[in-house]
Amino acid sequence: MLAALKEMGIRTVMLTGDRRQAAEAVAHEIGLDEVRAHLTPEQKVSAIEDLRRSAGGGRVAMIGDGVNDAPSLAAADVSVAMGARGSDAALEQAEVILMHDRIENFLSAERLSRRARTIIRQNLSISLGVVIVMVIATVAGVVPLAAGVAAHEGSTVVVCLNSLRLLFGRNR
Repeated sequence: MLAALKEMGIRTVMLTGDRRQAAEAVAHEIGLDEVRAHLTPEQKVSAIEDLRRSAGGGRVAMIGDGVNDAPSLAAADVSVAMGARGSDAALEQAEVILMHDRIENFLSAERLSRRARTIIRQNLSISLGVVIVMVIATVAGVVPLAAGVAAHEGSTVVVCLNSLRLLFGRNR
């Protein structure tokens, strides 16, 4: 999962309350970019703010599962909680909840969100494009009003069918 995130240009940082030595050993073994250890919940929030500033306008996602993670989940741009064993505080702060406590599901959620954004943009283009063309054509007298309304309703069907691709497509 970390290799895929790096491929996408996403920097990985571990924020933990654990001892530095243990955290660095884990980070080195799994290939994290940076470790910040022995942090209190307040220090984790400060670290999120530091990461946001250093990202130069980029967004910060936080994945957590405990009560100590709740404040930093609230501070992050995108907060992700591990659902099965996560604390209620972490689950309440999260915008995304990964079920089954499998962190690799974060990749699926990230890919799904990118696909959803693409499809939303397509749907806006389709629906607004049809409305603009039909209004102009109807006002110009090229198309009767009934045909313009039918075209609008047809674009609604196309938008719905386009959205269904999210349900049936794979998250690559």
